[in-house]
Amino acid sequence: MQTSLFGRLAQLVRGVLGRRRRQQPIRDPAALRAFLQTRSTYVAQMTLYGYLRTRAGARFPELFENDTFVVSINVAKWHVWLACLSDLAAYAGGMLRRQGAASPAQAGAVIQRLVEEILAETGTPADAGPAFGEHAGRVRSRLALCDWEAQTDDEGPFSESPSALVQWAPVVDELKALDEQIVRNSMRFRWQEIRQQFRRAFEAQAVMAAAQRQLSP
Repeated sequence: MQTSLFGRLAQLVRGVLGRRRRQQPIRDPAALRAFLQTRSTYVAQMTLYGYLRTRAGARFPELFENDTFVVSINVAKWHVWLACLSDLAAYAGGMLRRQGAASPAQAGAVIQRLVEEILAETGTPADAGPAFGEHAGRVRSRLALCDWEAQTDDEGPFSESPSALVQWAPVVDELKALDEQIVRNSMRFRWQEIRQQFRRAFEAQAVMAAAQRQLSP
């Protein structure tokens, strides 16, 4: 995926979430993949840019005139996105196992395949920095080793994204130390909204049945 895909996804997310329409049901793997992709983008964008806007205040637009800072923002957005994708995928896999009459192995296989498709489409963005590939590998490893029985329907699976926001946001360490709890809570707050959307829309048994049909010879 070229850099512009993040922007296109962000525009799509703003359009979907900006209209007060009922969330479309998630009844097949394609819809589940779209949810994982767009909501990860939404949470990464809202939390990262929200934090920077709060810290910079009225000077926020001026930051984008600094080329070095723009580079740091671009690197940060991709790493926060990867962490968001990792967390949401772990959560969705747990829900698929519990509600979809799926074994842990079956649920894991569906989630890993969808995330792999997303990562393959993404590729290595030109502005993501040298650590992107390693981080994407950690996402794959987490899902490959995930205990799907242990994924709960609460904030438990969302363990990576709060730390990633603190780590990668281009803010000086002294200020991050002061802000850390607030920043983490802002991420947790965003995930509450996404979990509510997911619970309303997710039809786990339909997703699992469609996934099994796709895998049938």
